[in-house]
Amino acid sequence: MQPGLNLPGRMSLVPPSSFDSLGRLLNGITPHFAVNGAAVPMTVGEPQDPPPTFVTDILNRQARDYGRYPPIAGTVALRAAAAGWLKRRYELAEGAIDPETQILPLAGSREGLFYSLFALVPETKNGGRPVVLMPNPFYGVYPAAVLAAGAEPYYVPSLRETNFLPDFARVPKAVLERTVAAFYCSPSNPESAVATAAQWHALLRLADEFDFTVLADECYADIYDREPPVGALSLRPGCERLLSFHSLSKRSNLPGLRSGFMVGPPAVMASLRAFRNLAAPQMPVPTMDASVAAWSEDSHVEENRALYRKRFDIAERLLGNTKGFRRPQGGFYLWLDVGDGPAFAAELWRRSGVRAMPGAYMALPTDPANPGTNPAFPYVRIALVHDLVTINAALEWVAEILRDREA
Repeated sequence: MQPGLNLPGRMSLVPPSSFDSLGRLLNGITPHFAVNGAAVPMTVGEPQDPPPTFVTDILNRQARDYGRYPPIAGTVALRAAAAGWLKRRYELAEGAIDPETQILPLAGSREGLFYSLFALVPETKNGGRPVVLMPNPFYGVYPAAVLAAGAEPYYVPSLRETNFLPDFARVPKAVLERTVAAFYCSPSNPESAVATAAQWHALLRLADEFDFTVLADECYADIYDREPPVGALSLRPGCERLLSFHSLSKRSNLPGLRSGFMVGPPAVMASLRAFRNLAAPQMPVPTMDASVAAWSEDSHVEENRALYRKRFDIAERLLGNTKGFRRPQGGFYLWLDVGDGPAFAAELWRRSGVRAMPGAYMALPTDPANPGTNPAFPYVRIALVHDLVTINAALEWVAEILRDREA
């Protein structure tokens, strides 16, 4: 197993940052800046398109409100805007979500993904240490949250044969009986895979059978290619055994705004609201007002999707004939099978100055003694977040290296 973070106690078991691992891989390699004469970071899911002007106008106009202490649970208008978006996005019945008791604003979805387990993890379950299931590869906050809450992480591979999503039904019954929660991301990071209704149903039925909560990480819900992804709320609008997390970072090109929310059952949300009142960051009032505008307006998101489709088209044109290519169903990552992710990332950096993230750095081997059992070892993640010219030039280098390897 990879070494953990240099932190005391149980947090020393958290896997290292994928970006730290990439830095060590590329250290000492002098790149040839072949794309626009500069390095091109395609490792991080940071949209490079400008944020909506109607949002930045609000932030500028209301700068004086940074001098006010914000309400922990958000404004009435913010909670109502989030509930309104959920109703539109998932075609929910009127009143299906109560914005007063079921929605809690977050300083980005990562905040809630981290501390929500504090309200869900008991001392024991069925006589053993509580378990939290998660995909492998995973978003780094998942294992950090599990270990901070005192639970045991259980990694389930996301494989091609399971639609690049974890099949938690394969988890041994003895583990499921101790399970208190399961992280599930769709559209997924890093694979850009989208769960079908059948997959969501199977997971929710498993949660019912073994009495655990599904933590649905759905921050890419509005970024998709052709069909809007099925969401957990579409199948379980009452939020039984469900917490769903959303963000403006991808939807509205606002990663720096740090604005999101979670939705869930009233009793769990009450516990999390009490926790947030003591230990979590408040969202500034101008951020809340700007977020109201962003959640209430959908045309800018449609424009984003149209631009991402053009990026997907470029990727398909340049890489569609390679065996490892899959057009993203949702999100904006290429999850490309290149045989050896770290070696490919190093060569791509050396030849072009393009940074791609090796999949192995976002996953753990199923056998700690055998690094080759890392389910993400053959892959690299490439974020399609730049302008079309840059993406075209960068992916031409990806295609050339793949052709050279096949020659």
